[in-house]
Amino acid sequence: MREAELWRRLEVALGKAYAQAWAGQVVLADLGGRTVAEALAAGIDCKQIWRAAWDILELPTRDR
Repeated sequence: MREAELWRRLEVALGKAYAQAWAGQVVLADLGGRTVAEALAAGIDCKQIWRAAWDILELPTRDR
């Protein structure tokens, strides 16, 4: 998964305006206590980031 796809999925799940704020503020344990933005900066795979976000947001299985 590319970073653009990660952002698209976050925007679909959270709304365009809120996705950016959420990605910079919500700390995800599955990402080692990082936010999405920090995980991206650390070079963590976008697919791993999406799975962590998907899990904490409790999105439907079809969105995985």
